[in-house]
Amino acid sequence: MKTLSFKSDKASVAGALEKCAGIKPQIILFFAAPELFRDKAFIDSLAKAVDRGANVIGCSTAGEICREGVFDDGVSLLALRFDATEVRISQVHLPSPDQSEEAGMTLGKSFISFAPKGIFVLCPGTNAEGSQFTINGSRFAKGLADTVGKDVVVTGGLAGDGTSFKQTYTFLNGKVYKDHVVAFGLCGDKVSFRSGSRGGWQPFGPIRRVTCSEDNILYELDGKPALDLYKEYLGDKAADLPASGLLYPLSILDEDERKEIGLIRTILAVDEDKKSLTLAGDLPQGCLVRLMCADTDTLVGGAQEAAEQAKSPADGETATVLVSCIGRKIVMGNDVEDEVEAVVRTMGGKSGVIGFYSYGEICPFSQTGFAELHNQTMTITHISETEAA
Repeated sequence: MKTLSFKSDKASVAGALEKCAGIKPQIILFFAAPELFRDKAFIDSLAKAVDRGANVIGCSTAGEICREGVFDDGVSLLALRFDATEVRISQVHLPSPDQSEEAGMTLGKSFISFAPKGIFVLCPGTNAEGSQFTINGSRFAKGLADTVGKDVVVTGGLAGDGTSFKQTYTFLNGKVYKDHVVAFGLCGDKVSFRSGSRGGWQPFGPIRRVTCSEDNILYELDGKPALDLYKEYLGDKAADLPASGLLYPLSILDEDERKEIGLIRTILAVDEDKKSLTLAGDLPQGCLVRLMCADTDTLVGGAQEAAEQAKSPADGETATVLVSCIGRKIVMGNDVEDEVEAVVRTMGGKSGVIGFYSYGEICPFSQTGFAELHNQTMTITHISETEAA
């Protein structure tokens, strides 16, 4: 296995892709600023890499990640060449959030005969031309996971658009999409596809019961309008909703022990008329929730735990793909580099590193083994390959 990873800007991306071609990669994975997906020269550069035989897959971001840290308005690239691993790519149209579960099932079926070890997916986030949320991430993950089963490691995330939440993009082999999920899968006895995911958020305030919700819309907590109650906790920060909602997500609790189960839901929008909160994933009616907050130290600790969970024992070159939530980036501010540094330090010097800040993360849920949508986590995919005989 060979890897090359680069940090680039628009002017130098063509040169970076030329260097990637030197290892004859099967996959070039990239994450880039949203405006670059509207730049013809940038897209043409990616198309040339496809012409040279690579599968090129990527999405827009709320911030790019490379081995050196976090940056904006640029491109992070990772080229992958395998010696004894098969690669399959796929994409599925997602015209509306209501069809998210069906889209997940359709994508899963495209991989079943391939028998992949792992699948990495990049999903649309928001769409300014239609409904605000292009995908119901929870429903999509369920459809995909139910189809491929929990023995296939499914990871990935929702594309970002900075803090604008207007228009996200995905990309596959020369085509820019606003409403498509794109993915690659890896198959073979030599490949290892591992994941890790942690948050680092801490609970505060009383436990509340969801007394009225529908999919990812929360209407009532303890019989009271959800938005009114949420504003009480935010105080002066309520004036900055929905952006300030990224700082105070909701954690789903175990019914019996009343402890966090590892699923967090971020507030992405509010409806003043309906007094409701729109979340990045489904929130079941009747469940228990609690507000969460965090500081840099706890979030960095969570990132390091995720890296330790994902790391394989491989000695040679490996690939590390980070998908971290935009809410973490906002909370940590200028210290956001610290969580990337913790992951890089844990993974070691032989791993190519790439990543982005997302509108939601997808990975296996520790309690079930099936892939689910997560919010406010650092989710890591670690890919390695043992030497062919």
